[in-house]
Amino acid sequence: MNIPLLDLKAQYTTIKGDIIAAVGEVLETQWCIGGPKVSELEEKIAAISDCRYGVGVSSGTDAILNSLMSLGIGPGDEVITSPFTFFATVGCLTRVGAKPVFVDIDPRIYNLNPALIETVLTEETRAIMPVHLFGQMADMDAIMELAGKYDLKVVEDAAQSITSTYKGRKAGSLGTAGCFSFFPSKNLGGIGDGGMVVTNDEALYKHLQIMRNHGMDPKYYHHYVGGNFRLDAIQAAALLVKLPYLEEWSEGRRRNAAYYNAKFAGTVVQTPPISPDCVSIFNQYCIRVPRRDEVKAHLQEQGIGCEIYYPLPLHLQECFSYLGYRESDFPEAEKAAREVLAIPIYPELTDAMKDTVVETILAFLE
Repeated sequence: MNIPLLDLKAQYTTIKGDIIAAVGEVLETQWCIGGPKVSELEEKIAAISDCRYGVGVSSGTDAILNSLMSLGIGPGDEVITSPFTFFATVGCLTRVGAKPVFVDIDPRIYNLNPALIETVLTEETRAIMPVHLFGQMADMDAIMELAGKYDLKVVEDAAQSITSTYKGRKAGSLGTAGCFSFFPSKNLGGIGDGGMVVTNDEALYKHLQIMRNHGMDPKYYHHYVGGNFRLDAIQAAALLVKLPYLEEWSEGRRRNAAYYNAKFAGTVVQTPPISPDCVSIFNQYCIRVPRRDEVKAHLQEQGIGCEIYYPLPLHLQECFSYLGYRESDFPEAEKAAREVLAIPIYPELTDAMKDTVVETILAFLE
């Protein structure tokens, strides 16, 4: 049985006609940048995120970049974040000239450990960037308390966690800004790149809008040096078709996670711990196993998709060597990088497919 890590075709076949019609509508109008589809998507994403405003952008990376630029974070500023995340989180900090400052993760949930934040605060600290990794939100009460105490901005990297909750509050709604990705593999994935920033700050909202269009308002009058961060209308149209299914798809992932949890119970496989304060959307389902690399190779030989998120923490990446971090500086992040393995979790999985995944892993580890 061939079981991919993610099967986008299985999702597409159920909504193919609607997607084609929506894209065709955009092509007929030739309103390809901005316009009513983008505005409608912004309003709906903001609403499901319990935010007042949404600003569509060209990718999840540009959502972060636009947020940092619009908040005036740049050279000489320090931003505290996690070393165990996708590159874009920290890449955007360096692109605006800010200095990434890492703290280790909480091994229970893979997100940055708020108890360590005060140990790295300096007079140059301007912001905290928590990452809601794998679909589960960080410990936001503790983070927001520190942000308030030290007058820091909070940019939520919620690229993997749209509609996930922490104590009933939605990802993106607690910080100064929340950043989403519509990369095709996300729970709400487009048919190409796309992203959005949500916020409850009206002044920031207006700044984000101007900054995504080369800092221009009105046409040809530039207040800032912004960027080309605009969201294509075709992406907005496709996402509007998918949006009504988002909760159903995320619930399907949660059911699959519960199925795996039951099957792996009492074995050497450690299933993803979910905080009682959180509802995860399981953008990834990451187990921890002994002999992880051997398990990965075996699964792939058997036609079962899997992936390591992430094999090398960011503090050990060559491009960040100038920061001066060394191996063992963040032991929990490094341990996770050696042990974590993502297995298929998409909602179209059948019980037979899930059983095959479980049995293949357990048989190999016997």
